[in-house]
Amino acid sequence: MGIGDRFQQETSYRRDDPGQGIEGMLSAPDPDGPHHLLPHPDLTNSSSLWEALRNRRSIRSFTGEPISQVELASILWAAQGVTSSQGRRAFRTAPSAGALYPVETYVAVQAVADLMPGIYYYQTLEHCLVQRSTGDAAQAATHAALDQRFIADAAITLFWTAVFARSEFRYKERAYRYVYLDAGHIAQNAALAATALGLGSCQIGALYDDECNALLGVDGQREGILYMTTIGHPAAQSRES
Repeated sequence: MGIGDRFQQETSYRRDDPGQGIEGMLSAPDPDGPHHLLPHPDLTNSSSLWEALRNRRSIRSFTGEPISQVELASILWAAQGVTSSQGRRAFRTAPSAGALYPVETYVAVQAVADLMPGIYYYQTLEHCLVQRSTGDAAQAATHAALDQRFIADAAITLFWTAVFARSEFRYKERAYRYVYLDAGHIAQNAALAATALGLGSCQIGALYDDECNALLGVDGQREGILYMTTIGHPAAQSRES
């Protein structure tokens, strides 16, 4: 085991009581689950980049009101949607070391109009969601993020994982720096998109690694959790940092 693997494993949060995990809260992940084609993102929003930068704050209080599928699609596209193609390579909204794109996006759908709550995988190239499991995604996301209660009132929670070998084959141990940088670029895009849409977001690094991995149906070794963002309609007086 190299230093990169030790870094990834030894910085994990774990509950003292292993019996307090989320296993069984949702049905087993299904990588071949139903596909849900997303609407086109709305790129006509009149909010400028400069307004979004000025107005972005970490929001930790949400109304619980649903967001639309267009808003969800716009946030996912902003995070790491495809912007152009060159041969077999598809370039995205967020930069990635070597254009290797090791970071994957999963969505806990908590309150999205006409979309069943549950865990979904975002297929970037097809701009669609693949249903991994169904159930109370709000509570599952809350438990996975150190039981931070405000998450339960958000409309969605985004989970970002890395498929480490996608970068390791080229960058070896240095790849572990790059996957976290990639996740930061992606999360900032999502935060600015949410702000432009009049929504709030909070970026979350305080999470139970094993519980997030189990929730998403990834093994934590080949593919493991990096980062989270929760998004929804902000409650009054909820801007913090």
